[in-house]
Amino acid sequence: MSAINVVNLSFGYENSYDNIFENVSVVLDTDWKLGFCGRNGRGKTTFLKLLLGELEYSGSISASVDFDYFPRKVKNPDYSGQEVLEEIAPNIKLWQIKKEFSLLNLDEGVLYRPFNTLSNGDQTKVLLAGLFLNDNKFLLIDEPTNHLDSDSRQIVAKYLKSKKGFVLVSHDRYFLDECVDHILSINKNNIEVISGNFSTWYNQKQKQDSFEKSENEKLEKEIDRLEGSVKQATQWANKSESRKIGIDPNKVDNKMGYRVAQGAKSKKKMAQAGAIQKRLQADIESKSGLLKNVESTFSLKLQPLKHHSNRLVELRNVGIKYDGHKVLEDFNLSVNYGDRIALSGSNGSGKSSILKLIVGLDIPHTGQVKLANSLIISYVPQDAFFLAGNLSDFASNNGIDETLFKAILHKLDFSKAQFDKDISNFSMGQKKKVLIAKSLSTLAHLYIWDEPLNYIDIISRMQIEDLILSSKPTMVFVEHDKAFMEKIASNVVEL
Repeated sequence: MSAINVVNLSFGYENSYDNIFENVSVVLDTDWKLGFCGRNGRGKTTFLKLLLGELEYSGSISASVDFDYFPRKVKNPDYSGQEVLEEIAPNIKLWQIKKEFSLLNLDEGVLYRPFNTLSNGDQTKVLLAGLFLNDNKFLLIDEPTNHLDSDSRQIVAKYLKSKKGFVLVSHDRYFLDECVDHILSINKNNIEVISGNFSTWYNQKQKQDSFEKSENEKLEKEIDRLEGSVKQATQWANKSESRKIGIDPNKVDNKMGYRVAQGAKSKKKMAQAGAIQKRLQADIESKSGLLKNVESTFSLKLQPLKHHSNRLVELRNVGIKYDGHKVLEDFNLSVNYGDRIALSGSNGSGKSSILKLIVGLDIPHTGQVKLANSLIISYVPQDAFFLAGNLSDFASNNGIDETLFKAILHKLDFSKAQFDKDISNFSMGQKKKVLIAKSLSTLAHLYIWDEPLNYIDIISRMQIEDLILSSKPTMVFVEHDKAFMEKIASNVVEL
């Protein structure tokens, strides 16, 4: 079989507290459709960069294929779609492009339009088509779903299912289930590969976690017993030493050789005690290092404010235009206390614009937007690229309680070391968690979230789902994660 061999890979960023990877070895078949999972900040994108040879590392990576990366940077974004494709794969034929476009449900007119005028979803599809048309490449596909609406996700998932030879980073459970046949997972303590889709891996992980928790309880009891034995051995050695030192020649028989014999006896017992201590301590350390892959998840809490009015928001006959192009017209929406409304629709249908209108941002529109008096809104915008600075200043500048804010981030898998870093150095998933933690730290009547789960790992998504189902905040949100929408939305409004 053709394979990618990773042997004893170790890597850490300069000035980081510890290595991201330590002596990692894994073998990947180049025919696999490989889903890549792991919590934010574990090193998924870093691993892809290591495969591409963009970072220096110790160990070895050998492969019988060349790698290509999505999202690929387009050198000339004002080129037509066809010119961009020919830049990616110089030898492609028009019939090959048309075949890929039919699989991706792309209109052929995209070929003749400037690339930078295409929607984010169409740009994603064009780039994927070009990369798969570039022969003899193993694709490293990094979160393609972030700019895809629900329909496009299904199309792209079906498209990827028809291909082979790729690693796909995605946090969309349904998407992974549709198009992968193996899972590569970065766990807390190792990297593993299993055959199957995400659901197969997650079911195995739940069983493994349950087993590890049970074994951990046994190990903790064993460690307590060993630590007691260490303490006992130490007391025994100290007692023996005190006998040698504490001889009083006026009260004990001090005949020749007594003190020498007692000293030799004490020395022997001290050596025995020391050996016992070392053995027990080694046993404790070996047991403490076992079974460390259980993902610790903590329940998040939210206490939304109760408003005196039942009707919080009312939109009547709202219309929105951009550059003379009508995006939306005669749109009506009522938001009552306790509603969790999901706005659904294709890219460019006006979902984000509606959320911005409710929040009070300057969006040119017609019609009426009415908010209840003294309504407090907590908003999570779609983009997090702008975030920078330290977490303490961020909390202060946004008027939120720093202790609560950091406690929420800790529950979302932030380490203490992460709190000292500049936010600009966070992964995109960690930046989105900063915005969500800010929102959860804000007491509000209404929560407006615009694609909050982009880049956020699956375990954290499940935590957020549990939080919303338990605290039942009033929400209007846009999210293309099908599993999240099905669990959270009390009703869906199609645009």
